[in-house]
Amino acid sequence: MEELEHRIFFADLFNWALGPAALWIGNLLGIHLNHERPIPNHVAMAIIVAALLVGVSAFMRNRYRLIPGPGQQIIELIVDFFQGLLLDVIGEKGKRYLPVIGTLGLFILTSNLIGLIPGFASPTSNLNVTVACALTIFVYYHFSGIREQGILHYLKHFLGPIPLLAPIVVPIEIISHFSRIISLSIRLFGNIFGEDLVILILFSLVPLFVPLPMQFMALFTSIVQTFVFVMLSCIYIGGAIAAEEEHTEAHSH
Repeated sequence: MEELEHRIFFADLFNWALGPAALWIGNLLGIHLNHERPIPNHVAMAIIVAALLVGVSAFMRNRYRLIPGPGQQIIELIVDFFQGLLLDVIGEKGKRYLPVIGTLGLFILTSNLIGLIPGFASPTSNLNVTVACALTIFVYYHFSGIREQGILHYLKHFLGPIPLLAPIVVPIEIISHFSRIISLSIRLFGNIFGEDLVILILFSLVPLFVPLPMQFMALFTSIVQTFVFVMLSCIYIGGAIAAEEEHTEAHSH
């Protein structure tokens, strides 16, 4: 399903500045791009969100103080939230996953919220972006499980408790894990796409005041959808490394 087809100033600016380079790279790689708008809205918006997060991080890093100001307090609250979630779901080992979970969570939250600003669009209202986020977590939690346990020990858990059941359990496990990509991406995309579509229609019909209640609802939904995505990501990572922790505890007893 394609993104909302409306012109965005910043996307037009990206295409004016970087469009020729994008077309050249696309031709070099054999990728067919739209000659009029080689950089679609969701790509331009995702770059803006990433640049915004990097810029804020760099700005605040150079202004870190022992007695925090308002901006530093907000950032510390966000970091504490992600870290607390990881500790609750995974345990003490959860701290090592804070950079990935925090970065992805902030990217999704900012992507959800930026679409509420007139003249912008949510990158997460495009399925390509939400699938990319889901694939990131899919690859990362399997990588974490393999890193913790070793590839043979990790793959052993896909065989089930009894070797005779392996022909049945393995396909079920594979389908179960790949369905997580669909679940994470479709849920986030559906909610944000629906919000952006309704707000866009309301603004086109009645530009003042009427869309405001929907925007407040979208604000709440954007936060909830970010929380759901991050929570499920923590659960998947915890499940991937849990077997190793149980194995270690059994040996210690």
